[in-house]
Amino acid sequence: MTMARQPTVLIVPGLRDHVEGHWQTLLAADLALAGRPVVSVPPMGREDLDCAARVAAIDAAACSIDGPLIIVAHSGGCVMVAHWARQTTRAIQGALLATPPDFERPLPDGYPTLAALRAGGWLPVPRVPLPFDSLVIASRNDPLAGFERTAELAWCWNSRLVDMGHVGHLNPASGHGRWPLAELFIEHFTNVPAATA
Repeated sequence: MTMARQPTVLIVPGLRDHVEGHWQTLLAADLALAGRPVVSVPPMGREDLDCAARVAAIDAAACSIDGPLIIVAHSGGCVMVAHWARQTTRAIQGALLATPPDFERPLPDGYPTLAALRAGGWLPVPRVPLPFDSLVIASRNDPLAGFERTAELAWCWNSRLVDMGHVGHLNPASGHGRWPLAELFIEHFTNVPAATA
C-alpha cells in the first residue's frame, strides 16, 4: 500500500529580512529535519514594498511545487497571500495566516507608512473570501492590529478565527521564537482535500 504524499509547506514571511530566531525560520528547519517537504519564499525586508513583486514570488514558489500545498504566512505575508489568492488557480490544501497586520491604519514607528503601502500596491487589503480553507491566528495585544480588525479580516476571508490571547505580534520582539502550535495547525490541513481557486 502506497502512503499518501505529504503536502509541501510553503512559508510566506512578512515585511522582514531573514531572522534566525523567527518561528517561521525555525519551523522550516524543523520540518526539513523531519523529512517534510518545505519551501520558503525569500524574505524581502521593508525597503522594497512592491506588493506585485512579492505576489509574483509566492506564485513562482507555489508553481514550482508538485502535489498538495499548505501555506504558512505571518504578518504582511498574510496580506500578500490574500492578494495572490485573487489571481491564482493553484490548488491549496489550507493556509495558516498568523497575525495579519492592519495595513489600513497607521503602523508604529519603524513600519511602512500608509502612503508607502498605498504606493506599493498593498491597499486596499483584499476583503473577499479566500478560495481555500484557512485559519487566521489573532492576538489580543498585537501592536500591528486590533483584535476586532483581525476578526473582521478573518470573516471577510471566510477563515476560521483562532484567538491566541496575548501573544503580541507572534514574533521575536514579542518574546516568541519556536512556535510548536504551527505544526499542529499544519497537521489540521494535512488530511483535508485541496481546494482549487
